[in-house]
Amino acid sequence: MNGAKSLLQDLDDAIARGTDESRAKALWHATDILITGRYSDDEISTFGEVIGRLAEEIEVAARTQLSEVMSACDHAPLNVIEKLALDDEIAVAGPVLRDSNRIDDRMLVESAMTKGQSHLLAIAQRKSIGEAVTDVLVKRGNQEVVTSVAKNEGARFSGSGLLHMVRRAEGDSILAEQLGLRKDVPRHIFQQLISKASEDVRRRLETERPEMMAQIQSSVTEVTGDLQSKFGPSSRSYFVAKRVVTTQYRQGNLNQDSISNYARQHRFDEVQIGLSLLSSLPVDVIERALMDRNREMILVLCKALDFSWDTTMSLLFLGAKDHLITARELQDNEREYGRLKIETSRSILKFYQSRKTGAGADAGRQPELQLQVH
Repeated sequence: MNGAKSLLQDLDDAIARGTDESRAKALWHATDILITGRYSDDEISTFGEVIGRLAEEIEVAARTQLSEVMSACDHAPLNVIEKLALDDEIAVAGPVLRDSNRIDDRMLVESAMTKGQSHLLAIAQRKSIGEAVTDVLVKRGNQEVVTSVAKNEGARFSGSGLLHMVRRAEGDSILAEQLGLRKDVPRHIFQQLISKASEDVRRRLETERPEMMAQIQSSVTEVTGDLQSKFGPSSRSYFVAKRVVTTQYRQGNLNQDSISNYARQHRFDEVQIGLSLLSSLPVDVIERALMDRNREMILVLCKALDFSWDTTMSLLFLGAKDHLITARELQDNEREYGRLKIETSRSILKFYQSRKTGAGADAGRQPELQLQVH
């Protein structure tokens, strides 16, 4: 550490008294020592201070060279990486944005939010990209950026990010096909994509993803108005589902993740039984909430159970006709869900629970909900 401090002092003198040429030599000397040695975090921070000061004194070509070197350095100083990543010149920022494993999601989001399309494209070409970053890319990126991130197998997408991609794929056959080829696209999102895609894209995806197309074809009528008669309490599949989910509940393993997984697999029986157990509401009330074209009750139920929007969204798709929801409707539901209060939703849930032993005509009617929102 003393050697690093001594180097810092020597370089401080070089910066104060030296010429541009001597500063450049000092920069590469410090960089070479950093790359070839093994140092503690404190020592790396000291090098970062030195290199960061010198980087402010050099031209674009030299900063570009520094970025290329730092992008491949597994212990590059974080302050230097951030300075390079946020450089306005894409020649400087590009290598770090594309390749550095020292750059974190915060830096990537800041660059994606504040810089131009060339910076976004460099980020879209990283080996791995987190959801927070792809959320920005799919909203701010141009066609080239969005297509690039759709092709990137190392990119991860949130549910809302995928839906935004589906909306952008309307009328863009290249993006629609790239998105449809992704193995991580859930079935309900894939179905949304297919419903909006051109005939040519459908045919190509049918060739490339026959298993997904077959699943969609077999599930189109799975959740319709006659679902109760097909999968109701009298069916053997219902009793099997009830036994499995009830056991899961008794063991303390029934939770939001369980419900979300069942919904994404279009396992309606397991969903309605699981929600019934978690909410202490009769199964028929849960079924009506899921199937009702007025989505108010399912939103209230999910908010009362403190479910995430992604889980709530999967339940909305499950109960929708042909599992399809328009982008506008989904946005309206998301906005309404965000405005609901957990306390108010739980009060409404208690009201339903108090009615579950009711008989006669009242047992089949749902009261009109008066929601309080933020």
